[in-house]
Amino acid sequence: MKNLRLIILLAVVAFAMSCNNQTATETTELAVPVSIENVKLQSIQQFINTTGTAKAKYETSLNSEITGEYHLLNNPTTGKPFKLGDKVKEGQEIIRFEDAEYVNGIALEAKKLNLEISADEYEKQKSLYEKGGVTLRELRNSEVSATNAKYDFESAEIRMAKMNVVAPFSGVIVELPYYTEGTRVATNQKMVSLMAYDKIYLEINLPEKSISEIQLGQEVIITNYTIVEDTLKGIVSELSPMISTETRTFSGILQIDNPELKLRPGMFVKADIITAQKDSTVVIPKDIILSGGRGKYVFVVGRNSSADDRRITTGIENQNYIEVLEGLAKNDRLIIKGFETLRDNSKVKVIL
Repeated sequence: MKNLRLIILLAVVAFAMSCNNQTATETTELAVPVSIENVKLQSIQQFINTTGTAKAKYETSLNSEITGEYHLLNNPTTGKPFKLGDKVKEGQEIIRFEDAEYVNGIALEAKKLNLEISADEYEKQKSLYEKGGVTLRELRNSEVSATNAKYDFESAEIRMAKMNVVAPFSGVIVELPYYTEGTRVATNQKMVSLMAYDKIYLEINLPEKSISEIQLGQEVIITNYTIVEDTLKGIVSELSPMISTETRTFSGILQIDNPELKLRPGMFVKADIITAQKDSTVVIPKDIILSGGRGKYVFVVGRNSSADDRRITTGIENQNYIEVLEGLAKNDRLIIKGFETLRDNSKVKVIL
């Protein structure tokens, strides 16, 4: 009898332990922690990424065209001599040379006076020719003299202009070699270098597979590691139709607006060419998508706090996000953390 009671007691204990284990298992299934976010309609852009070195739209180096005494002029904005980084306007004088012998050799005032005399004489001859007072040959000779006087004066003005170093466009001084004031400088010495970089261009090379996606006029987003908080806008302005047989790439040019001069010539920049864009569409993070025998799927919180696997069809994408064409709807409770071990109908617990 005692053995029978012992056997019954052991059976009861074993049954109780089995029930406890089952309850623990069920509790574990109910306690799978997940984080969710409600599906929203938003915009998404698809990019093709490239990099390159920013270059100024206009740049030049100006050399001395005569030998003369060097004089660096004052910047009217600061009242001090021009220096590196100063902005200049088109036609503004930056450096002036002085050479009395050179000026005397040009004889600008004499050539101007000769031009006035020749022009008056030609007008007088025209009036006399109309009245029959002079021959056509005399009129033509007078015209030749007036024309030669005009060319002589214009040539003298061109030679005089060589005494000044003038900005050919509005820009910024990026090089300004030092010369002692009043020093005699020889011809063909570098005086100043200018750049205008309110507009920047970028030479790019793209893989052959992208040639059907890239088009003229597409918008470009420009970023640089030194100005990460700002993005600049640009467009695809030029595209070559030729594929390089060596690199299997094609070339193009991006034009970038840089009105605040934040991007500097020579900077290495990243360019995202927008090839497709959608507004008000379902967009989710790419890293929560799983793949199976029936394709791509994600988990949402369904009825009774259970995981519901949703097969999805995707559209355009970028580095971090992807458009969902089918399978999800606005306000679906999308599981974004804790989905890795879930199965369809797994019990879940939503946490923050």
